[in-house]
Amino acid sequence: MNDLFPRWIAHRGGGDAAPENTMAAFQAGLKAGFKAFECDVKRSADGVLWLLHDDTLDRTTDARGPAAPWRWENLQCVDAGSWHSPRYKGEPPASLDDVLAFAAQHRVWLNLEIKPSPCDDIGTAEALVARVVQWRTQHADVPVPLLSSFSLAAMQAARAALDTQRFDVPLALLVETYTEDALQQALDLRAEGLHTEWRQITPEVIAATHAAGLRLRAYTVNTPEAAATLLAGGVDGVFTDRLDLPTRV
Repeated sequence: MNDLFPRWIAHRGGGDAAPENTMAAFQAGLKAGFKAFECDVKRSADGVLWLLHDDTLDRTTDARGPAAPWRWENLQCVDAGSWHSPRYKGEPPASLDDVLAFAAQHRVWLNLEIKPSPCDDIGTAEALVARVVQWRTQHADVPVPLLSSFSLAAMQAARAALDTQRFDVPLALLVETYTEDALQQALDLRAEGLHTEWRQITPEVIAATHAAGLRLRAYTVNTPEAAATLLAGGVDGVFTDRLDLPTRV
């Protein structure tokens, strides 16, 4: 595995060490020695790309209700840290531009998961591709981000947008359950990888994915035993919430 595709990927920026999808999380992951970070990207009502996993604000902020109607100027005012611990009270959500600036400064690798609000799969994918292409042309010396999603519609839109712009950004299909159909969908997308839940992964799955010419990454791996077995078996990367896990394997 070369430096462009690190094996250890900090889940949602900093795993369970800091409030997910905030810049505090990315700083925690960096401090722990991580060189690769995953995060969730959606669009605000006024078109700003920002980080949130859920469709609603309830779990990870002090606001309530669906995230889709919120404008970025208002989202910046919510508390996205107190739910985690008092230390992070007042921590705001992160914008995609915050994360891209972090990647450029520290020369780290990003897995940007397209996590659209309901019915915004295509719009989110196209906006993310446009921003990543623009950023990449200005930062050719930084590892190119990888785009992934559970949404096949979003991935198809991302592939179409990249083809239209004739620009190369790697894609990976996210699935909850590994199947031959999922593998074929990834191939149809001309993806570089397939990401699946770690308990789905067997030696046969690893062999089939690699035989198809794809990388296989596992989410979300939080025990040293599971991580060691997967990596020894040939898995190309693991997403983890435990920032101490690399030192324990």
